[in-house]
Amino acid sequence: MIERRTPRLYVAAGLAPGIEVVLEPGQAHYLRSVLRFGAGAVVAVFNTTHGEWLCRIAEIGKGATRLTVERQLRQPEPECEPDLWLLFAPIKRTPLDWLIEKATELGVAGLLPVWTARTQVERINVERLRAHAVAAAAQSERLSVPELRAPQRLDRLLAAWPSARRLIVCDETGAGDPISDAAARLPPGPVALLVGPEGGFDETELDALGKLSFVTRVGLGPRVLRAETAALAAVAVLQAIAGDWRRVRTR
Repeated sequence: MIERRTPRLYVAAGLAPGIEVVLEPGQAHYLRSVLRFGAGAVVAVFNTTHGEWLCRIAEIGKGATRLTVERQLRQPEPECEPDLWLLFAPIKRTPLDWLIEKATELGVAGLLPVWTARTQVERINVERLRAHAVAAAAQSERLSVPELRAPQRLDRLLAAWPSARRLIVCDETGAGDPISDAAARLPPGPVALLVGPEGGFDETELDALGKLSFVTRVGLGPRVLRAETAALAAVAVLQAIAGDWRRVRTR
């Protein structure tokens, strides 16, 4: 049984008994300089394809850090997380980091930043956000890491939208159905949530969204929510009503 405090690291490499895994520099620094681990210490590694494995540090140093894979702790799960995307307008750095971390903990499968008419943030560091997602996946005992895409203009994303995926738009004007009612009516299949920037969507954007057959506009209650609060509240409702909150932890 894995110790509660055993660190978990995401690795893309294949995992099987006896093979060696070379860690990335940031992971090696974390074990060596933050945790002060040495050779022989136990680490868990995971990915969607191969599950989770107990490893032992074979070599740790500034040149390279290698792990030896010993035994499997968890089998791969065919459906680790529900097929839920979160589309969000980039916001300031600190709340955006928090949004990525918590959306990962809540089981979002895809994170898609979109530029809207009222988006104020002009650029984001995708690699930094991806690192936050990986860390949150490790902490929350996921086997998967959500896909984080490069930012894209909302109109271009919608033009190439997969018709089989429902898009739930969080409409701050109050024109949509309550999100709990909409979530209860969702048919099985892939779904996405769209949350606008601080200040909300432009009227032309809401008009265009309302004309799309795959879009459902929803409200999030009587109060005005910050963008990051709205996103996570909507994810939590979907996960509770139409998502994976009926599942239980396997360990």
